[in-house]
Amino acid sequence: MKQDKNLDPETVALLEWCTQVEAELVARGASRREAQQNIEEQADWYTDLFYEGFTPEQAASEALNE
Repeated sequence: MKQDKNLDPETVALLEWCTQVEAELVARGASRREAQQNIEEQADWYTDLFYEGFTPEQAASEALNE
């Protein structure tokens, strides 16, 4: 991921975490587009999970209600 110099380290970490969640969703059967759309539509919820300390694997599991 190309880092924007205007982004703070915490925002960069969140974006990288979301990229990992996307990969987890795809690995569990979602298309890349479905995964991206879900993350975009539920951005606040995913942000909360990030700050609550969820791993990308845990977030994907929660998203898929596994």
